[in-house]
Amino acid sequence: MPVNKGHYEFAALDLENATWGLPEGYPNGALAGEWILSGSLDHQAKSGSRTRLLRFLPGFKTDKPFTHDYWEEVFLLQGDMTVGADQGGETGQRFEGYTYAVRPPGVPHGPFASDQGALLLEIHYFDPA
Repeated sequence: MPVNKGHYEFAALDLENATWGLPEGYPNGALAGEWILSGSLDHQAKSGSRTRLLRFLPGFKTDKPFTHDYWEEVFLLQGDMTVGADQGGETGQRFEGYTYAVRPPGVPHGPFASDQGALLLEIHYFDPA
Protein backbone atom coordinates (compact mmCIF):
# COMPACT_ATOMS: atom_id res chain seq x y z
CA MET A 1 0.00 0.00 0.00
CA PRO A 2 1.60 3.33 -1.02
CA VAL A 3 2.05 6.10 1.50
CA ASN A 4 0.64 9.51 0.63
CA LYS A 5 2.05 12.29 2.77
CA GLY A 6 1.07 15.11 0.46
CA HIS A 7 3.25 17.41 -1.61
CA TYR A 8 5.06 20.24 0.13
CA GLU A 9 7.73 22.46 -1.37
CA PHE A 10 10.38 24.21 0.71
CA ALA A 11 8.93 26.72 3.13
CA ALA A 12 10.39 28.48 6.15
CA LEU A 13 9.29 26.99 9.48
CA ASP A 14 8.73 29.32 12.42
CA LEU A 15 9.61 27.07 15.36
CA GLU A 16 9.05 29.78 17.97
CA ASN A 17 5.48 30.59 16.91
CA ALA A 18 4.37 27.12 15.83
CA THR A 19 1.50 25.35 17.58
CA TRP A 20 3.15 22.47 19.44
CA GLY A 21 0.79 19.69 20.55
CA LEU A 22 1.20 17.23 23.39
CA PRO A 23 2.71 14.02 21.99
CA GLU A 24 0.70 10.83 22.46
CA GLY A 25 1.82 8.91 25.54
CA TYR A 26 3.21 11.97 27.33
CA PRO A 27 1.49 13.21 30.51
CA ASN A 28 -0.12 16.65 30.68
CA GLY A 29 2.45 19.16 31.85
CA ALA A 30 5.31 17.30 30.15
CA LEU A 31 8.01 19.63 28.92
CA ALA A 32 7.58 18.30 25.39
CA GLY A 33 5.73 19.19 22.22
CA GLU A 34 5.23 17.80 18.74
CA TRP A 35 4.64 19.48 15.41
CA ILE A 36 3.36 17.13 12.69
CA LEU A 37 5.00 18.20 9.43
CA SER A 38 3.32 15.67 7.13
CA GLY A 39 1.30 12.48 7.09
CA SER A 40 -0.51 10.62 9.83
CA LEU A 41 -0.70 7.23 11.51
CA ASP A 42 -3.82 5.08 11.74
CA HIS A 43 -3.10 2.99 14.83
CA GLN A 44 -6.23 0.87 14.46
CA ALA A 45 -5.49 -0.10 10.84
CA LYS A 46 -1.73 -0.16 11.52
CA SER A 47 -1.06 1.99 8.47
CA GLY A 48 0.38 5.33 7.55
CA SER A 49 3.51 7.37 7.93
CA ARG A 50 4.24 10.72 9.53
CA THR A 51 7.12 13.11 9.91
CA ARG A 52 7.24 15.31 12.98
CA LEU A 53 9.43 17.58 15.01
CA LEU A 54 9.61 16.68 18.69
CA ARG A 55 10.82 19.28 21.15
CA PHE A 56 11.98 18.71 24.72
CA LEU A 57 12.26 21.81 26.88
CA PRO A 58 15.12 22.14 29.38
CA GLY A 59 14.60 19.83 32.35
CA PHE A 60 12.46 17.34 30.39
CA LYS A 61 12.19 13.82 31.91
CA THR A 62 10.13 10.69 31.40
CA ASP A 63 9.86 7.98 34.03
CA LYS A 64 9.26 4.83 31.96
CA PRO A 65 10.26 3.36 28.59
CA PHE A 66 8.13 3.77 25.48
CA THR A 67 7.09 0.92 23.18
CA HIS A 68 5.02 1.28 20.01
CA ASP A 69 3.90 -0.84 17.07
CA TYR A 70 5.45 1.24 14.27
CA TRP A 71 8.96 1.90 13.01
CA GLU A 72 10.67 5.02 14.32
CA GLU A 73 13.61 6.94 12.92
CA VAL A 74 14.96 9.73 15.11
CA PHE A 75 17.53 12.40 14.26
CA LEU A 76 18.66 14.63 17.15
CA LEU A 77 19.10 18.03 15.49
CA GLN A 78 20.13 20.12 18.46
CA GLY A 79 20.40 20.03 22.22
CA ASP A 80 20.99 17.06 24.47
CA MET A 81 19.15 13.88 25.30
CA THR A 82 19.94 11.17 27.83
CA VAL A 83 18.59 7.74 26.86
CA GLY A 84 17.94 5.13 29.55
CA ALA A 85 17.73 7.77 32.27
CA ASP A 86 16.47 6.89 35.72
CA GLN A 87 13.67 8.92 37.35
CA GLY A 88 16.17 11.54 38.46
CA GLY A 89 17.69 11.75 34.98
CA GLU A 90 21.02 10.72 36.46
CA THR A 91 21.87 7.54 34.54
CA GLY A 92 21.76 6.51 30.91
CA GLN A 93 23.79 7.57 27.90
CA ARG A 94 23.95 11.24 26.94
CA PHE A 95 23.80 12.31 23.29
CA GLU A 96 24.03 15.65 21.53
CA GLY A 97 23.12 16.64 17.95
CA TYR A 98 23.80 15.18 15.44
CA THR A 99 22.85 11.61 16.36
CA TYR A 100 20.47 9.09 14.79
CA ALA A 101 18.49 6.01 15.85
CA VAL A 102 16.11 3.61 14.10
CA ARG A 103 13.83 1.32 16.10
CA PRO A 104 11.69 -1.56 14.85
CA PRO A 105 8.16 -2.01 16.24
CA GLY A 106 7.99 -3.40 19.78
CA VAL A 107 11.43 -2.24 20.96
CA PRO A 108 11.35 -0.51 24.38
CA HIS A 109 13.30 2.76 24.49
CA GLY A 110 13.85 5.39 27.14
CA PRO A 111 13.23 6.75 29.67
CA PHE A 112 14.56 10.08 28.40
CA ALA A 113 15.86 13.27 29.96
CA SER A 114 17.23 16.54 28.61
CA ASP A 115 19.19 19.15 30.56
CA GLN A 116 19.30 21.89 27.92
CA GLY A 117 16.34 20.84 25.79
CA ALA A 118 16.38 19.10 22.42
CA LEU A 119 14.90 19.22 18.94
CA LEU A 120 14.38 15.92 17.11
CA LEU A 121 13.17 15.05 13.61
CA GLU A 122 11.18 11.81 13.70
CA ILE A 123 9.72 9.61 10.97
CA HIS A 124 7.16 6.98 12.03
CA TYR A 125 5.68 4.31 9.78
CA PHE A 126 3.94 0.94 9.86
CA ASP A 127 5.21 -2.01 7.84
CA PRO A 128 3.38 -2.09 4.50
CA ALA A 129 0.63 -4.73 4.37
